[in-house]
Amino acid sequence: MCGIAGIIGERASVNALQTMLNAQQHRGPDDTSVYSDKQVALGHNRLAIIDLSKESNQPFISNDQRYVMVFNGEIYNYIELKQKLKHSYDFKTQSDSEVLLAAYITYGKSCLSKLKGMFSFAIWDKKEQSLFAARDRFGVKPLYYHLDEKTFYFASEIKAFHSINIGRDFEEQVWSMYFCNGFYGYPNQSFYKDVSQLPGSHSLYYKDGEIQIEKWYDFSAHIKTINNTLSSKEIREQYTNLLEDSLSLRFRADVPVGFNISGGLDSSALLLFVNRIASKNVNAFTFYTNDSRYDELPWVEEMIGLTQNPLHKVLLEARNIPKLAQEQAYYQDEPFGGIPTIAYAEIFKKARANNVIVLLDGQGMDEQWAGYDYYHNKSKQTIQGVSKSPFRPNCLSKGFRGDLDTKVTYPKLFDNDMQNMQYRDLFYTKIPRALRFNDRASMAASTELREPFLDHDLVAYAFAQKPEFKIRDGKTKYLLRSIVSKHLSNNITYAPKRPLQTPQREWLGDELQFFVSEQITKLLDSEYAKWFDKDNLKNEWNNYIAGDRDASFHIWQWVNTSLLIR
Repeated sequence: MCGIAGIIGERASVNALQTMLNAQQHRGPDDTSVYSDKQVALGHNRLAIIDLSKESNQPFISNDQRYVMVFNGEIYNYIELKQKLKHSYDFKTQSDSEVLLAAYITYGKSCLSKLKGMFSFAIWDKKEQSLFAARDRFGVKPLYYHLDEKTFYFASEIKAFHSINIGRDFEEQVWSMYFCNGFYGYPNQSFYKDVSQLPGSHSLYYKDGEIQIEKWYDFSAHIKTINNTLSSKEIREQYTNLLEDSLSLRFRADVPVGFNISGGLDSSALLLFVNRIASKNVNAFTFYTNDSRYDELPWVEEMIGLTQNPLHKVLLEARNIPKLAQEQAYYQDEPFGGIPTIAYAEIFKKARANNVIVLLDGQGMDEQWAGYDYYHNKSKQTIQGVSKSPFRPNCLSKGFRGDLDTKVTYPKLFDNDMQNMQYRDLFYTKIPRALRFNDRASMAASTELREPFLDHDLVAYAFAQKPEFKIRDGKTKYLLRSIVSKHLSNNITYAPKRPLQTPQREWLGDELQFFVSEQITKLLDSEYAKWFDKDNLKNEWNNYIAGDRDASFHIWQWVNTSLLIR
C-alpha cells in the first residue's frame, strides 16, 4: 500500500514531482524515491508490507532496463503467478511488485485478468515512450490524473495536484448533484475541475499527448459464466471455499495483520472465518461512543467472547470531533461520510500505535447479498434509518441548481431490479464512496486496509445467485446467515441491520452546535455562498436545532463543504 505519482511530457520536473510526493507522504512513510529521464518523472511513497527489503523499493526497473513501474496496492496471488513466470523472468526480490512487472512484460495488458488484488499502477516503456496504467476491478486503490496540451500528470491523491496548483477549483456540476441527491460523481469524475479519475476496471494508455482508456473487466460477462442452478448446500460449500481462499490470500504480509469489527452480521462472518484460517491471537479493533442507542460494543464483546481475540477499543467523544473533522477533511480532499468515517479513522491510528499495519474489514457483503432494506421494500431511500429525504435542495440557489440539477442515471445490465441495484451499488454508489473514504482514512495513519469480501470471484458468485438465496421471509443475506448460524448465536446471526453507528444526529445539534454554526457561517461568508439560498439554509439549521432531526446528512454536507474550503 503506497502512493504513486508521475509527470510525463514537456513540464516533467523532479522538483514538481517531489512536491506531489511530499503531499501524499503519509501513504508511504518507509521510502520515497524518484525515477527521472527526459520528459519523464515517476515517484513512489512506500508503505512496506511484502518483502520489507530496500531492494523492493520503487520505482521498480525491469532487468532489461526497458520498463519502469510505480505500483500502489497488493497482488495477493503473487506467489502463484511467480511460479508461472519464474522460467521467463529472473526474479531479484520476494515482492509482489516485481511479479506484477514480470506479468506485464510477459502477458502485456492481458496480465490484468490474471491478478487477484487491489491495485493502481503505471508502467513507463522507455523504448516505446508510452505509459500504461490500470486500476483494480472495484477501484479499491485510487488513480487520479490531469492532462493538458503538453503534459500528463497522475497521482494517488488529489492534494498532490493541488500542491503544484492544478485542479484547485470546485467542479460545480458534481457539487450540485451531491447536494441534490447525495451523488459523489461518476467513476471518472472528482469534485475538482481538471482532475479526473481512472474508473475501476479500466486501463489507460498514454503516448504523444493522447490518452486511450478502455474497460478491461466485464462484470456482467463474468456473471454469465457462473452456474446458479445448484442446491442451497452446494452454494454454501462453494461460497465458503471462495471466502476462505480470499481471506487466506489477504493474510499474506510480512507485517502484523488485524481486523476491524462492528456488531453486525458481516463483521461476525469476518471474525468467524479469520479464526478458521488464522491464529487465535489476531488483533481486533472497534470503536464506541458510550451511547447505548448506537454503540455495537455489546455485540462485539459477545462475539469476541467466543473467539478470545485481543480486542482494542477506541472511544470517540464529541469534544474531539471539531479537530478530527478538520484533520480528516485534509486527508479526504473530497466530501466524506461524516462522523462514522472519523470514528473509522481513529481505529487505524489505534492499530498503527499497536504496530498492526494491515487491517481487514467487512465491506462488500451488503452489495453482493442484497443486504440493504431497499432491495426488498421498494424504498427509494438509499440512506437507511431515515423516513424522509436526507437532502435539502431547497437550500440551494436557483442559479446553482438550474440545469445542473441533473438526474443521475445508471446502466441496467440485468433483467431484474435487484441485480441492477446491486450493480449500481457495487460500481457507482455505495462501494466506490466507501472505498474512497476508507482508503484515505487508513492511509492517513500509514496503514493498509484489505477488503476480503470484495474478492471479485466471491462477489460475482454471490451476485449471480437467485433472489431466494439473498432474501427469504423478509430476512436479507439469507444464505450468509445460514452459513454463520452454525457457529454463532441467533442474537448475532439474525440481528437486524443497524443503520446508524454514531450519535451524529444528536451531536451535530447539541454538543457540536457551536462548531456547526461556525462552519455554516464560514460557508455563507465564502465565495461559495452563491450556491445557497441563505434564508432557507439558516431556517433548516434552526429547525434542526429545535428538533427536526430525522436526518443529519444535509447538516453534515454543509459542515463538510466548509471544512474543504481552502
